[in-house]
Amino acid sequence: MKTIKFLIEKEFKQMFRNPLIPRMIVAYPIMVILVFPWAISFEIKNIKIDVVDHNKSTYSRRLTEKIEASRYFILNATPPDYQTAMQNMESGETDMIMEIPSSFDKELIKNRTSGVGMAVNSVNGTQGLLGSNYIMQIVNDFSSELRGELMHTLPLKTRASMIKMPKIEILQQYKFNPALDYKNFMIPGFMVLLLTLICGILPALNIVMEKENGTINQINVTPVNRIVFILAKLIPFWIVGLVVMIISVSAAYLLYGLWPTGNIIAVLLSAIVFIISISGLGIIISNYSETMQQASFLVMFFILILILLGGMFTPISSMPTWAQTIAYINPFTYLTNTFRMLYLNGSSLADVSGNLMNLGIIAVVLNGWAVISYKKRG
Repeated sequence: MKTIKFLIEKEFKQMFRNPLIPRMIVAYPIMVILVFPWAISFEIKNIKIDVVDHNKSTYSRRLTEKIEASRYFILNATPPDYQTAMQNMESGETDMIMEIPSSFDKELIKNRTSGVGMAVNSVNGTQGLLGSNYIMQIVNDFSSELRGELMHTLPLKTRASMIKMPKIEILQQYKFNPALDYKNFMIPGFMVLLLTLICGILPALNIVMEKENGTINQINVTPVNRIVFILAKLIPFWIVGLVVMIISVSAAYLLYGLWPTGNIIAVLLSAIVFIISISGLGIIISNYSETMQQASFLVMFFILILILLGGMFTPISSMPTWAQTIAYINPFTYLTNTFRMLYLNGSSLADVSGNLMNLGIIAVVLNGWAVISYKKRG
């Protein structure tokens, strides 16, 4: 016990000898929680649109104003013809074109129906799809407004018969994230990202740095066994990871008012299990690296796989089979899912026990591999 105590003390002294690390432990989580949720979002806004209005009536102007008032669109221009608008799209000045026909108002009054043309730049498929859906919602709302106004122009008998016609309405109820705030969905994922970067990268670089400096040879010639050595390397980063997690949870609450609707103890317990597993991966990388360059390449390779195939940005169910297989052996997947369940769904510890069990298995495998793969060289 005394041996591991002195080794842990050495690791902390070595860690805090670098003034950048203590600052990073405190400042990095705050900066990530403060900046990333605003910058990284799949919610599409500020879509530039051109409206080609051949009608120039009251109705067409109202529709244009309704689009301009939307928080999703920026009215870029009102060109005189479709060809000019298409030139704007080809040059990248606009993302969408709406063309209102010259008979727009007459068809609305006479036939009670009309149509508008839409052209969408779908180079960015997500923006094209969501932009089209936003426009459809705006046009449908405008259509409902006009239907109510034009109802009064109909004869009384016709109006009465239309009122008596069956009508089906859909009342939407958004569960778990009723405000549809994308930040609430992303912040738990950013917490997992923080733990992955700090507890996965730092242990790997720490040991490789000792290899390059030659100081690890002083440990290798001692009777310290592999298990004690690996534990002494990992325990400080486990403590640092827990501190980072507490700072992240506090920052999310203070900055966004986001607090787990489930159990905060379950959040911290899940984080501890993940920290143990991901730090084991860092030790494995260091065991197979002799230089900082090798370790950096391996870290970047594995970190990208963990993050991109962990379900943080895209649903795992939409991935191909081979990618889903990787996702299901990825610790990032289980903690991201667990945090979102605890933060948004109000799940209990029992609800996430399956994810914790999988994380525990991964932790045992990775740390066992870390111990076995470490070779003492005198």
